[in-house]
Amino acid sequence: MSKPLLLLDGASLWFRAYYALPDSITSPDGRPVNAVRGFTDMMAALITTHRPSRLAVCLDLDWRPAFRVAAVPTYKAHRVAEESDGAEEEVPDTLSPQVPMILDVLAAAGIATAGAEGLEADDVLGTLAATETRDPTIVVSGDRDLLQVVADEPVPVRVLYVVRGLAKAELLGPAEVAAKYGVPADRAGDAYAELALLRGDSSDGLPGVKGIGEKTASSLIMQYGSLANLRAAALDPESDMAKGARAKFAAAADYLDAALPVVRVVRDADVVLSREDTLPAEPVDADRLGGLAEELGIGSSVARLTAAMQSVAAAQVP
Repeated sequence: MSKPLLLLDGASLWFRAYYALPDSITSPDGRPVNAVRGFTDMMAALITTHRPSRLAVCLDLDWRPAFRVAAVPTYKAHRVAEESDGAEEEVPDTLSPQVPMILDVLAAAGIATAGAEGLEADDVLGTLAATETRDPTIVVSGDRDLLQVVADEPVPVRVLYVVRGLAKAELLGPAEVAAKYGVPADRAGDAYAELALLRGDSSDGLPGVKGIGEKTASSLIMQYGSLANLRAAALDPESDMAKGARAKFAAAADYLDAALPVVRVVRDADVVLSREDTLPAEPVDADRLGGLAEELGIGSSVARLTAAMQSVAAAQVP
């Protein structure tokens, strides 16, 4: 892809950076900066590899939106911090203070952040990917829920799936998602969301349809083409659906009605960008970025990020 729009799933990446590097990596004054360093290095590597003309880091302004919890009360319930009213996510003590540091680095570098009030980063990513009409788009995340955003039209949307790290990342489009998960290629993104709904996802507190695993869900979606057709067949006494499968779908009817909007990412969110998403050739506040590099002891990482930004800009000069 030439000059893509690169959309980063902020929390997904800085969690991975945090766990990839020891928290013994500290600033000169002793604060852990492993996530800051790792995230900055990830950005430098992504910019160097994919040469984006535009870039935005997408944020969770609400990691557990009320509409999802109202529909499925178990949604991410196991991630709620102890002694919390459900509004706070359990985050390692040495990671939380690093998030503002990462945001400071982004602001000084001139890299845009994007968020939507009351919604998750998934919804921001889903909206920006769905509404892009100009540039090919790469969504970078370790969250397989984002596989539902893959598309070929109106612009190619691909997901760089980094669950095993950047070195082993997979670039997936509709054809790859269809092949990997056994869903119809002509509606791979939507079909993947339906597969996830049927299969369930313990990491998000979604129970799925009891007795329906991923292979069975894939087989059923391939046979009937869509969740709507599958549910219609379950209710049709003349269809060829097995009696056992009918019973499972009948028992799960309320869950299926409630959970589909939970699984699907929002594609029309009111997204607010901190600045234009054009990737600058130079840091917009070099003095501030240099000060952060010295204060946090991440000079080599900041140098790599700056060099990556400069190299992309130089390559785009006619």
